[in-house]
Amino acid sequence: MEDRFNRHYKYPWVLLNEEPFTDDFKQRVSVLTDAPISFGQIPREHWYQPDWVDEEKARNGRLKMMAQGIIYAGSVPYRNMCRFNSGFFFQHELLRPYRYYWRVEPDVKFFCDVHYDPFKFMEQNNKVYGFTITLVEWEATIPTLWATVKEFIKENPQFLSPQNSMDFLSDNGGDTYNLCHYWSNFEIADLDFWRGEAYQKFFAFLESKGGFYYERWGDAPVHSIAASLFARRDQVHFFRDIGYRHDPFQHCPQGDDWSRGRCSCDPRDNFDYAPNSCIRRHESLYT
Repeated sequence: MEDRFNRHYKYPWVLLNEEPFTDDFKQRVSVLTDAPISFGQIPREHWYQPDWVDEEKARNGRLKMMAQGIIYAGSVPYRNMCRFNSGFFFQHELLRPYRYYWRVEPDVKFFCDVHYDPFKFMEQNNKVYGFTITLVEWEATIPTLWATVKEFIKENPQFLSPQNSMDFLSDNGGDTYNLCHYWSNFEIADLDFWRGEAYQKFFAFLESKGGFYYERWGDAPVHSIAASLFARRDQVHFFRDIGYRHDPFQHCPQGDDWSRGRCSCDPRDNFDYAPNSCIRRHESLYT
């Protein structure tokens, strides 16, 4: 990230963890950038499973998913992370000064030089959410999520954007969910969108159902559903010129975007139009 983009812009880094970072970690990270770095600890109530969750019910849900061979099926920390990224990261005190963020996770790769400022692009074009990879979710991890979404919409129709992207999420006008979502391990987005009334009430409604622990609701479908319903379709942007990999999938820019970015990925190794990709559905919103 520093080599391909941030060494030219020196945007501040904010690193968050549920436990205090060690001095050794801080020292090792700090030599990698000239940009400011803040190290923050996540408040306990934003990370750990709430006391009101029925642990027996949650445990039974985990065991059921484990029997199905679902990744992270038995992991409570993974569910903590999904819940935190769905409802709390944008509330952290270290993020309060900021309007936009670029989410960066361990072990990801950025293949191409970025010769412009994506944050300025988002601001100047009134975008709220940017992605590089979109795919279908594993339905067994979210069996009641869409029913919960429909319940929220029925009770709060005022939050639906008149120019929403329901057609990205559903093949039948919202009756069922087609499982398409944006992969949130990469996202460049507007923090104020998450802080807004629509999303705050949406998350509170999801939280009340306990699905982050009784099932395995991920922040990717939660973010994607919210951006698709509460924002205009032209406010969601495909960063097709940013090369990115989070195993096992990658987006490698094509054509002029590949050469202009001095990309190190193989253009033939590209998830965009693979069978489980939803990029065609996203592109169809603009035709």
